[in-house]
Amino acid sequence: MSNMFLSAFKIALGALKANKVRTGLAVLGVMIGMASVIIVFSAGEGIKGLIMGQIESFGAEAIQTEVKIPSSKKGYASEMQSGAGLATGVQVTTLTLDDKDAIMKLPNVKDGYGAIMTQEPVTYGNEMRRTLVFGVSASFIDLDRSEIDYGRFFTDAEDRSLSQVVVLGSKMKDKLFGESDAIGNSVKIRNVRFRVIGVMKDMGAVMGMDFDDFIYVPVATMQKRVAGINYVNYILSKTSDVSLAESTAEEIRVLLRERHEIAPSEEARESWADTGKDDFRVTTMAEMIDIWGTITSALTLLLLAIVAVSLVVGGVGIMNVMYVIVNERTREIGLRKAVGASYADIMWQFLSESILITLFGGIAGVIIGTLVSYLISVGASSSNFDWQFVVPIKAFVTAIIFSVFFWSFLRSLSGPQGGAHGPGGSAEVRVRKHGHLN
Repeated sequence: MSNMFLSAFKIALGALKANKVRTGLAVLGVMIGMASVIIVFSAGEGIKGLIMGQIESFGAEAIQTEVKIPSSKKGYASEMQSGAGLATGVQVTTLTLDDKDAIMKLPNVKDGYGAIMTQEPVTYGNEMRRTLVFGVSASFIDLDRSEIDYGRFFTDAEDRSLSQVVVLGSKMKDKLFGESDAIGNSVKIRNVRFRVIGVMKDMGAVMGMDFDDFIYVPVATMQKRVAGINYVNYILSKTSDVSLAESTAEEIRVLLRERHEIAPSEEARESWADTGKDDFRVTTMAEMIDIWGTITSALTLLLLAIVAVSLVVGGVGIMNVMYVIVNERTREIGLRKAVGASYADIMWQFLSESILITLFGGIAGVIIGTLVSYLISVGASSSNFDWQFVVPIKAFVTAIIFSVFFWSFLRSLSGPQGGAHGPGGSAEVRVRKHGHLN
């Protein structure tokens, strides 16, 4: 039996060498399939790691309270409706700095800050840039991973007294001042003059936003002197005891419902608990990690499904090519039958060719897929994204299973044992008509 297998592989290898172009095209199809699967899984892991790393940078003790559009629906339906509304520019103005101060009085909350973000024109001399102005409380610098490069951050007293001071992101400092020292100079935001008191260290992109291109302003000053509003977009709180984060989040929900005069929830539900009429959303970091983990996993599966559809379409095309190839090899099949080869011998020859094609294509696909995944990570890292190069084991397993079973299946369908080319099929009938079979 082993001699039969060895002989079949030798004959198959010789047939592949004799038809290099045909073999190369078949190997290319398998290689693209393998590489695509590996790239999709690697990119999915990279995106997941990027998002999770940025979320975790806030710390497990963080609880975020952000605005949400009230809805007659509850749970995920309410969240979807709110997300769609906010994306179209609907403003929720009920979350305030007074809410932040009330949250700070809860027993398990040790610190926090309110924040608002708007896009404004910023000028210095003849330089004018339109950028994101980030209004935050003074405690932001203590709770966020951002750090001061030189100068200082503004104080709580400056925030409450509406002081007109700013801290520049590293890129914004370079755009406005170049190599000159920015400290002590003044910039204008909406024609309101602000004194530069500090410059941030390079931070890179977080959740798709380049914080190095930001300008940081005391949140109260931002509200009264620039934007002309009295609300914030979100409040970030830090808990003293991380194990009580869930119960603290529920305390925040109850507190804000009382302050915003919202009827209490009819039923207790963990995480996405709301009345549907809530104009806020309270999320712990654990919940946020679960949410984004689900999103990135779904995205990976979606991309994999798209790749699978594309590969099936390509596979059908390759199967048709193989069908024609076998048809062209009718005389070869008849000759082998005439000299004593059995149907099993011919079947093993074609199956061996399939195995060799998938083997060569698989190895090439793994190498190309891994290389492209690495180049993607290098490109992302050069753009200041914390992108880790990861190719999970499941990527190789999925790609190998797809390659071996799917492509071998297609190959076998077009071989002498499949469809019209099986025993008694049209190929064999034509061979018999030409007198090549006994």
